[in-house]
Amino acid sequence: MAELKFEITEHFGVLSESAKGWSKEINLVSWNDREPKYDIREWDPEHEKMSKGITMNRDEMIKLRDCLNEMKLSDN
Repeated sequence: MAELKFEITEHFGVLSESAKGWSKEINLVSWNDREPKYDIREWDPEHEKMSKGITMNRDEMIKLRDCLNEMKLSDN
């Protein structure tokens, strides 16, 4: 299996942290020297290991933002 190359080119924020020290983050990540994409996933404290996540291009991120802005979030 080929080695996975990645570079976090921009960090936007941490959504949550787990008891084991991993953090769920929104970043701009270049995977295997490709154009960076918006990325949501958990990272270990050293940003060497990561969980499965989701990547989105700019248009998808805009649609996600618009959907979130229209959602009515309840407390329960």
